[in-house]
Amino acid sequence: MWTAPALLCGVCVLLTVTRTSCGRTSEHLYNVSQTIVALLDDYDMRLRPNFGGEPCYIGMDITIASFDSISEVNMDYTITMYLNQYWKDERLAFSSDDEVLTLPGDFAENIWVPDTFFANDKSSYLHDVTEKNKMVRLHGDGSITYGMRFTTTLACMMDLHHYPLDVQNCTVEIESYGYTLLDVVMYWKEEFPGPVVGVNESELAQFTIMDHNTDYRTEHLATGSYRRLTLSFLLARNIGYFIFQTYLPSILIVMLSWVSFWINHEATSARVALGITTVLTMTTISTGVRSSLPRISYVKAIDIYLVMCFVFVFAALLEYAAVNYTFWGQKAKKKPKEKPAPPPKPPAPETPAGKPGPGKADGVPPSEEIIELQDIRMSPIPSIRQRHNSKFFSSQSSLHELKFPPSFRINRNYLSRSMSISQKHQSSKRKIITTLKKKASEIKTKIPSIQDVNIIDKYSRVVFPFSFMLFNLGYWGYYKTVDGNPGSSGGH
Repeated sequence: MWTAPALLCGVCVLLTVTRTSCGRTSEHLYNVSQTIVALLDDYDMRLRPNFGGEPCYIGMDITIASFDSISEVNMDYTITMYLNQYWKDERLAFSSDDEVLTLPGDFAENIWVPDTFFANDKSSYLHDVTEKNKMVRLHGDGSITYGMRFTTTLACMMDLHHYPLDVQNCTVEIESYGYTLLDVVMYWKEEFPGPVVGVNESELAQFTIMDHNTDYRTEHLATGSYRRLTLSFLLARNIGYFIFQTYLPSILIVMLSWVSFWINHEATSARVALGITTVLTMTTISTGVRSSLPRISYVKAIDIYLVMCFVFVFAALLEYAAVNYTFWGQKAKKKPKEKPAPPPKPPAPETPAGKPGPGKADGVPPSEEIIELQDIRMSPIPSIRQRHNSKFFSSQSSLHELKFPPSFRINRNYLSRSMSISQKHQSSKRKIITTLKKKASEIKTKIPSIQDVNIIDKYSRVVFPFSFMLFNLGYWGYYKTVDGNPGSSGGH
């Protein structure tokens, strides 16, 4: 049981301790406020630390919060990160002890801060929910930690020769905008946990982060030499999306075009409709793939695959054209040729009684009569030829009226010789034609003729799948081997 005097004494001691602690806290806060005011009293934020002496060394480290998106069309990627910068400003030293003051981001507007920028930045913004995501941490010896959280879109010039089996190299490039190496030297802070944190925990939908590394180099510009820090991400594209969206549908469409080899060649509507449908489907797939990519001039890996699939589909359609042409050509050859009917013979002219018939003229035999007619037609005298060709000349006229002296007649021996020469020419031509026909028949016997149009389909059932399999082996073998070297298709 507490007695009344003891309880009163305990309350008095408690009040005394509380007042003492409260007085010390208020006094400490007052001293800190006065210290900050005193630090900024003669502080010139326009001058860098150690102005006129050695350059100011600024350490950097980055914590990756997330990879937001990667765009092949715009050639960029977006990430959210925490950027921390470390430097020492002896003008802000306020204690020899290891005291730390955490101040709001607005305090950075009253002190010197480095003019850091991203050389490959397209657009950035600082997060301001609920307040601006900035902080300043001031140590007693004047060391400063300046941190911020922001989202930035950075350029990444991608090499899409092996798309979608490509590996890209995207970078974050940090540099001082105005201070050269004589004033500011930036470096990656190597203390635990390292210059870059959070990469292994980041996930991307279409890429896998294979590796990352930090480096630096000196940039020589028109305004001087600057130190540039580089953070590189090695990104390998995930092929799963393209397998199900592009490659597998293309393979199935090509295999669908082979179905026509098992359809009867007389089913023209079925085979033509199947061929045209597969061709149009491949065109649609190619158009969809090109719409999600920039208009680049070089050929990509997926373009080669789609073009070859289109070639196989189109070749299947042309195969049926060859089958159809062969079928109707053989059918036309098998059809018997109808011989034309001989022309009707003209009726024999009637001869009057007492006169010789057309085969005789004054007792002249028919053969001699024909020879005399040929003599008349080939007579060197124009008047006789014109008389023969005149309309008054009739076949019923007697030959003795047209006879002319033997001196004007053509030598019959000359006529017989000319006829024998022409017969020799014709016989030689017949021999040449016969020889050519024999040679052609020998060539045909050497080349197996297509007796059945179905043999084309039978060969196509084997040749098309085998050729497509060889193409796939070469395609996947080549690009997977090339992708084994990360530097072979990385962007710059």
